[in-house]
Parts: sequence; C-alpha cells; structure tokens
Amino acid sequence: MSRVTEDEVARAVEAILKAGAGRATIQDLIKEIPNHLTLSEEDLKQSETRPNEAVWEQQVRNITSHKASPGNAIYEGWLVAIPGGLALPGK
Repeated sequence: MSRVTEDEVARAVEAILKAGAGRATIQDLIKEIPNHLTLSEEDLKQSETRPNEAVWEQQVRNITSHKASPGNAIYEGWLVAIPGGLALPGK
C-alpha cells in the first residue's frame, strides 16, 4: 500500500469540514483523518523533519505550508487557512 497524497489528505479535510462546522483546528483534523483515510505503514512512520509526528500528520500541516503552490487546496480556493487550522471558504 502506498502513502496517501497531500491531495487525498486535503480532500479528507474538506469532507470533515463539510460534515462539521466548516472549520477546525489542525489538532482536531489530525484526530479525525484516520477515520476517513486508510493510512499505510509508510504514512505512520515518524517524520524525519518533524520528530513528534507521523508523515501523514506533516501532510496536514503542509496544506498550509504549501498554500502558494498551484494544485494546493488553499491555492485552488477550496480550503482557507485560519489561525491554528483550516476552514471552508466563507466559514
């Protein structure tokens, strides 16, 4: 099984936000994403650059970090960065 992509993680975030209040903290998203994605052994490995989190958790934070990159959920306008989290546009 291969690793989940940043796009798959962002789509899971979008689904979580649509099912909830439309906004959530990164920590709340990290708690909920395993209920929406099947994470591989590779996803669950410790991040080399962020020693206190798994690789897939880093991908959640990368949504905000990579917001200036074409193809990114924030860049494309279907997620919005908010202090400490992510939201749907207009929420």
